[in-house]
Amino acid sequence: MAISFFLKHTASLMACAVLLAGCGSGNSVNTGTGSLTLRITDAAVDSARQVYIQFHGLEIQHANGMLTTLYYCQDAADASKTVVSSAACSTAAAPKKINLLALGGGQTDVLLNGYVLPAGHYNWIRLMVDTAGMHDSYIVVADGADYELTIPSGDESGLKLNRSIDIPVGGSADFTIDFDLRKSVHATGSGQYLLRPTLRLADNSLAGTVAGTVNPLQVPAGCTPAVYVFTGAGITPDDIDGITPDPVTTASVQIDSVSGEYRYNAAFLEAGDYTIAHTCQAAVDDPAVDDALVFTSTATVAVNANTITVHNF
Repeated sequence: MAISFFLKHTASLMACAVLLAGCGSGNSVNTGTGSLTLRITDAAVDSARQVYIQFHGLEIQHANGMLTTLYYCQDAADASKTVVSSAACSTAAAPKKINLLALGGGQTDVLLNGYVLPAGHYNWIRLMVDTAGMHDSYIVVADGADYELTIPSGDESGLKLNRSIDIPVGGSADFTIDFDLRKSVHATGSGQYLLRPTLRLADNSLAGTVAGTVNPLQVPAGCTPAVYVFTGAGITPDDIDGITPDPVTTASVQIDSVSGEYRYNAAFLEAGDYTIAHTCQAAVDDPAVDDALVFTSTATVAVNANTITVHNF
């Protein structure tokens, strides 16, 4: 009987140990690794020729509290190249300066390319931005003049994305940051340009695109056309003002150099129903003001992952 009791309790202890090793606890560190690819894209603004943002690195916080800081550094073997380092640069810093206005229509630039990190759940990502120098982060406006972009909260805090992500053990995660300049750039009356970033993080494995053409009759002289995208079906479209409903993203309408058609492309939308609306008044939409924008056409579309949904206005 004593032997039977010993065997039963030994088996219970072994089962408990296996469960603890296999399942872990909410505060344990996952010893496996996975890779993260992080891209950046832009929803454009009409008041600028170029918008340059300079990044010197990023931070990413694991749910267990571990903070990983990554820096952009000059490659020791080739000074013309940039490498990502988990330690402060031993060579010269090599920040990434990106013209966000070159990234419309679903184009992206890469911030991380398959970087290996501890697997698990991450609570947030922070992009570390340079704004100290005149030509670190700046805007070039329509007349060719350039102005420093100022982040009101201070550049030391960076640009934080509070959406959580998961990096699977032995797998990969691929996300795109949509930097919506139409919502983010604010011109003051004193000749200053403030950057109040509106960032959206999309899981590329779940994302699709809405694209199509706009009838030239809806783009008369003096029109600054754009397509606004709202989450949900049957939404009454409104301007950008921080009050619901606010568009999840916007897309500029551009003339295709080959076909001569007016085209738009709203990319990196996670699967679901959206209301899309065309306006000719995008240039007068001040994100700090409730503007009475007129929308000439509205439609509801369904977006599926890895699919282009076509809608022509």
